[in-house]
Amino acid sequence: MFLQQLINGIALGSTYALIALGYTMVYGIIALINFAHGEIFMAGAFVGLLMVGYFKMNLFLAMLCSMLFCMVMGVVIEFLAYRPLRKSSRLSALISAIGVSIFLSSLAMMIFGANAKGFPDTAFQSRQIHIGSGDISTLQILIIGVSALLMLALEFIVQKTKIGKAMRATSEDYSTASLMGINVNFVISFTFALGSALAAAGGVLVGVLFNSVSFNMGLMAGLKAFAAAVLGGIGSIPGAMLGGLFLGVAEVTGVAVGYSSYRDAIAFAILVLVLLVRPTGLLGSKIQKKV
Repeated sequence: MFLQQLINGIALGSTYALIALGYTMVYGIIALINFAHGEIFMAGAFVGLLMVGYFKMNLFLAMLCSMLFCMVMGVVIEFLAYRPLRKSSRLSALISAIGVSIFLSSLAMMIFGANAKGFPDTAFQSRQIHIGSGDISTLQILIIGVSALLMLALEFIVQKTKIGKAMRATSEDYSTASLMGINVNFVISFTFALGSALAAAGGVLVGVLFNSVSFNMGLMAGLKAFAAAVLGGIGSIPGAMLGGLFLGVAEVTGVAVGYSSYRDAIAFAILVLVLLVRPTGLLGSKIQKKV
């Protein structure tokens, strides 16, 4: 029983981690909570569904198209909604983010309708594999594998590439990075594109896992992913990964022991408890500023 729930929790938590990475990267660069990130996740799911259902692509190619579409979408949102407000108060940027979120969800409802859509049966032929006392489906293996691969690719980009070094420099000090010759606007746009691509992949995987894609699917998933980012330590990439996996396992375990009615509340209850003990999150660090 424990092994089965652990497998289910890791599969679900992997998708939370993919979305949480977008939150934590954007916050680490410009200290902005992008509340439209959940809707990018939703848009990625719809694009993947359209590619599979209408253009008859296989799941992997559809996921790639979804990631490319959402990368462009993330850059456009940053350019139109956030860049003009970069020197304004944080409240102005926050209101803009909420406005973009409402606009995107309303637009999706107008285009695709209010009813949830499902992926065709041919999208991925899943089968069960018996391991010890539990079963794992090939779909869960796909979700965990793709999520792990994308997280490792992100870690490589951030730690080993030139643009990753520029991202780390910008996150340390925005103004100094600009004075040192770093194109800060490009770095921020690249961060939005990277986070949006991960959210799109998560949207396709969640859509296939639950066989349901709807205009409001990004709301709760986005809030849980934000909780995962804060739980792990907002601004910390490993923290977002750990927070997503932790919340996924906790949520599935709570459902397994009979609290299915409170599955959405479990993530936020854990977040509150952890922040009471460690306000910076699991892997967050205190930042001291001289005034």
